[in-house]
Amino acid sequence: MLPALRGEPIDHTPVWFMRQAGRSLPEYRRLREGTSMLDSCRDPELVTEITLQPVRRHGVDAAIFFSDIVVPLQAAGVEVEIVAGRGPVLAAPIRTRADVEALPELEPDQIPDIAESVGRITAELGSDTPLIGFAGAPFTLASYLIEGGPSKNHEKTKSLVVADPETFSLLLSKLARISATFIDVQLSAGASAFQLFDSWAGYLNRRDYDDHVLEHSTAVFDALAGHDVPSIHFGVQTGELLGSMSRAGSTAMGVDFRVALTDAATRIQPGQALQGNLDPALLFAPWEALAPRIGEIVRAGLSHDAGFVFNLGHGVLPDTDPEVPGRVVAEVHRVSAEILGEAAATR
Repeated sequence: MLPALRGEPIDHTPVWFMRQAGRSLPEYRRLREGTSMLDSCRDPELVTEITLQPVRRHGVDAAIFFSDIVVPLQAAGVEVEIVAGRGPVLAAPIRTRADVEALPELEPDQIPDIAESVGRITAELGSDTPLIGFAGAPFTLASYLIEGGPSKNHEKTKSLVVADPETFSLLLSKLARISATFIDVQLSAGASAFQLFDSWAGYLNRRDYDDHVLEHSTAVFDALAGHDVPSIHFGVQTGELLGSMSRAGSTAMGVDFRVALTDAATRIQPGQALQGNLDPALLFAPWEALAPRIGEIVRAGLSHDAGFVFNLGHGVLPDTDPEVPGRVVAEVHRVSAEILGEAAATR
């Protein structure tokens, strides 16, 4: 995984899945029964077991730290709950400069459970399987805070961007520090890479992203540069923003399923690896229809000399047959090993 993200030689393409630790696994549902999402994310024993479940079941090449985008906000003191069927809901949305100024910072000593969870996970994984840390990007956190929860149109967020850009910038500056602190704790405790998720950036046009968001995502990557670990930047419906997002400073760019890898390769910075990008809905297709699509993505990814990691183009869907992701892993390993072996034989 780590050499692939750095564009170094590999003998097969590594695989992990966004949301691999979670809703599609029956063992996850059994373990979570009776425990709220946010409580689960703050319990080192639960976090460790949930993070490890897909590694055991699917044979993926990396674990992704089990948490939620709003955990660092809750840890900092923001009143938030995750409502079933809706998502994160905030008791007091942030709409004014005074609200932003009152937003607390996150200090490492507020999240000892996160460090403990990472330490437990990495001890279980050993040296062969890396742990990927993660946090939400400043814009996505800002949208939850401003809207008060998930939004279909992000109208309050966009209105603040144009009506009071200074307040919006102050908010994203604070959130960049919160995201960086949350990831820093994970890396300091033993995570080997990290991904910054900008789930809602795709609702922006490129001008507003460039003018109001890019510098704050860049600040997260800059703050973590001293760890010298591979990093991934991913957003949903961000094909038009890939060029801008790629300037934030990540090692690799995650690509959603709406953009061909060959097109994505022309939009990102030289030397950046690619990650992606099988449509998660295709995991419901018959294997004889799915397998060729996997092969196409592997071939496209391996044609990108700067490195490639196979993933879905968004998260595993809740009703996915839990046996299918493991078959995908095996197929990616098989096809990529053949391609790389043939290439080595002709050199």
